[in-house]
Amino acid sequence: MNSYWVYILCSKRNGTLYVGVTNNLIRRVYEHKQKLIDGFTKKYDINKLIYTEEFNDVYAAIYREKCIKKWNRSWKLKLIEQYNPEWEDLYVQMFTEEAIDVSPSCSSSCHPLEGGDLELKNNTNILYEKNYY
Repeated sequence: MNSYWVYILCSKRNGTLYVGVTNNLIRRVYEHKQKLIDGFTKKYDINKLIYTEEFNDVYAAIYREKCIKKWNRSWKLKLIEQYNPEWEDLYVQMFTEEAIDVSPSCSSSCHPLEGGDLELKNNTNILYEKNYY
């Protein structure tokens, strides 16, 4: 079974954000870190992996990436803060002896929903904008 990843990179805590999708998270983040591909992340030195979601369906991953890209900044920050409150580089943690699971459990406890502009849809445990579609 293939895995597809939606990920968020930043330049620094509360810095510039980049949302992407890939079928090989380790390779893609390495490319960002080594500045191997010209573009936005290279220009603005965005290379710290701070959020990930794993999917089995490429279309679901692409859809999720597009949704997150359309979110306002405060929603993105809320998502990051709930999943990775210290804004630690998850790429580094993937290679330590005590590596954490870089795919969020996506339980309701990892996504703030109380009185916000985000909600879970269809018991998928994936956060969406209210009334987006």
